[in-house]
Amino acid sequence: MAKWVSIRIVIGAILCHTVLASSADAGEFTSVAERHRIQSSAVLEASGLAVSPSNPQFLWVLNDSGATPDIHLMEVDGTSRGVVRLKDSRNIDWEDLAAFSLDQNSYLLVADIGDNGAKRKSCRLYVMREPTLPKTGQTLDGKAVPAWQIEFRYEDGPRDCEAIGVDVAMGKVILISKRTLPPLVYELPLRAPAKGGVQIARKVGKVLVRSPFDELVPVSNQPTGLTIARDRSQAAVITYYGIFLFPRAPNESWATAFARPYASRMPHFLGQAESVAFTNDGILLYAVSEGAQSPIARFRKQ
Repeated sequence: MAKWVSIRIVIGAILCHTVLASSADAGEFTSVAERHRIQSSAVLEASGLAVSPSNPQFLWVLNDSGATPDIHLMEVDGTSRGVVRLKDSRNIDWEDLAAFSLDQNSYLLVADIGDNGAKRKSCRLYVMREPTLPKTGQTLDGKAVPAWQIEFRYEDGPRDCEAIGVDVAMGKVILISKRTLPPLVYELPLRAPAKGGVQIARKVGKVLVRSPFDELVPVSNQPTGLTIARDRSQAAVITYYGIFLFPRAPNESWATAFARPYASRMPHFLGQAESVAFTNDGILLYAVSEGAQSPIARFRKQ
């Protein structure tokens, strides 16, 4: 914990001196000044965030490694609206959360993909139907079971990973490694194969995310979250420094999109940013960090 406190102090101090230069890179999205906070006392290490596919006024969030296998629901202003326990699962190191719609149903993908020491023989994805959202004045308190699970390993050995996104049209799950230089891009099938077994995440490319002070704080370039716009026009990668946008042309692979230099970047001013999520219409980006009562950063498309 002391290590992260020192990193937060260094990053915060440098950001204060680089805000004017960095903001000029913000491109299509600009920061919304008002920041709400996560109000649930149970969310202490928010490592995954997703906008509800059913109602954009709701956000789903989950805790990092070792916590209970729960997915927490809140409103966009941070108001807690309940929790769902994911049965038949274990939070070894939950690091990201994605939401998507498939066959007219809404789903959440829980990514148990963290591996700080790069020692795990395999990782696991849990895909669950999105629970029915509570009505006004009610809170959610229930259980859910995975619709399917995907156990997988990387073709080139264990990787620490905290960034995952879903492309429904391609039927793919996209993963970006955290501690490799440069970060590597992998793909998995979204659907669990009927035969089961351990699947292989195939390396398809790399991505370059560079902060203005990466030589001073190298960890500022580590991807900690990924989100893919519902219309598949772009992806956003979050690091400890900021958010990087990668446009994607029609019929283009994500490997090709990530191979180009990012189109824009923007500092998020979060202590230890862990997750980012597009709204369904692509107009807003939300970002959160670990720590109690994390600020909910918002960025609006111009």
